[in-house]
Amino acid sequence: MTTRTNPFLDALGARTGIKVEFYDPEGRRYGFPTFPFRLAPDGLATLRQLRAEGLRPNGQDPVAQILWRHRKQRRVAFLYRRDLAAPKRTATPAQRRALAKALLARRTCGLCGRVQTYFIPRSTGACLTCDSGR
Repeated sequence: MTTRTNPFLDALGARTGIKVEFYDPEGRRYGFPTFPFRLAPDGLATLRQLRAEGLRPNGQDPVAQILWRHRKQRRVAFLYRRDLAAPKRTATPAQRRALAKALLARRTCGLCGRVQTYFIPRSTGACLTCDSGR
């Protein structure tokens, strides 16, 4: 992979001597190309961003990471190349039928057999009408 740098952060370091904590485009400090929060290069996206665009990583390994601090914890988000991503797969008709059947079973009362508009509590296995009669 070619090194992806951020001209703003490079100029900031050269002009003021300030080093941004999580800026390591060559991967020398963290062993993996690293960028600060919200400053990832174009062409790279997180899993969440790919999903929002209707894409999936398509089996590729992450090529970089974003690091940031949140409440004294170090957080990480891996970055994938957008050009290697593939469209998300859709469920087959058989999978959709199986899912509909499973969701129907979650709404069917185990005692009276009626289909409710809500999911039956797993702790009781009965609808609210049957459960209040116990």
